[in-house]
Amino acid sequence: MAEKRELILAFESSCDETSVAVIENGHHILSNIIATQIKSHQRFGGVVPEVASRHHVEQITRCTEQALAEANVTYSDLTAVAVTYGPGLVGALLIGVTAAKAIAYAHHLPLVPVNHMAGHIYAARFVAPLAYPLLALLVSGGHTELVYMPAAGEFEIIGDTRDDAAGEAYDKIGRVLGVPYPAGKEIDRLAHLGQDTFNFPRAMLKEPNLDFSFSGLKSAFINTVHHADQIGEQLDKADLAASFQASVIEVLVTKTLKAAQKLQVKQLVVAGGVAANQGLREALTSAIQAQMPELQLILPPLRLCGDNGAMIGAAAHIALRKGTLADLTLNAIPGLDFPYQAEI
Repeated sequence: MAEKRELILAFESSCDETSVAVIENGHHILSNIIATQIKSHQRFGGVVPEVASRHHVEQITRCTEQALAEANVTYSDLTAVAVTYGPGLVGALLIGVTAAKAIAYAHHLPLVPVNHMAGHIYAARFVAPLAYPLLALLVSGGHTELVYMPAAGEFEIIGDTRDDAAGEAYDKIGRVLGVPYPAGKEIDRLAHLGQDTFNFPRAMLKEPNLDFSFSGLKSAFINTVHHADQIGEQLDKADLAASFQASVIEVLVTKTLKAAQKLQVKQLVVAGGVAANQGLREALTSAIQAQMPELQLILPPLRLCGDNGAMIGAAAHIALRKGTLADLTLNAIPGLDFPYQAEI
């Protein structure tokens, strides 16, 4: 018997991407329209919330029309509407939430609220079916977390950053190196050309917990560059980038494999913007082959590592099956988070 056709119209507007997608049965992308704002924010060296909100207002109707047209569906074909309601920038989130509520109300469709970070994890659903229990390493501009999933749609944070997220640290040291925002891709490229000659600290590597800290690394990097400037010494940019990235990756890989071994998970999903980092992908792949060859590593394609509506539609498929729905009182929750698990 053929699978019943489920069509979810999914909205993502948590930061500086306006995205609308149509997802069929939770794993087939019919359309995934993304309007990026990177060029608007580059001159400021980071995302300006008011500018982001204005762009979302301008783009969201056009993206919706384009998503439906590309998927060759109409509102009457839809099963549900899904939207990111947190975490993120409150003004930006409200644009997507308002658009989704309006469409759900006008077309008598169920409204599915989605945690943005759950969306990043479920981007892996487009690569392979997920098998539980699984572990997700979430690495983005605002988050560096280890998330344990005992079952579909269930999330527990078992490790978190105490200060800067990994992506945030990349952007901050990028300014010192003179790399334009967002800095991650260029630092990754430079790192592949240099050597780890500076031996920057590996924070919290030996501690028994699964938490992270990148503020000390960022400070050590900035102090090294400033000291060299003061004495007129020219440092190699590629070696600086390689040394910084080596520290970040060693901590991420070590802690992640430690958690995977403790929890005896079947799969490891790497999610979020920093999941596009080639150095991290290479290091995790080789470490798993050497230490845990039975662990299945799922890396979303690069186009689904950034913010996009497709991942929200994939997460909404699970939420819809679990009956997790919202009414028209749904509001943006900028500080939304998964629950924490105290010990593992």
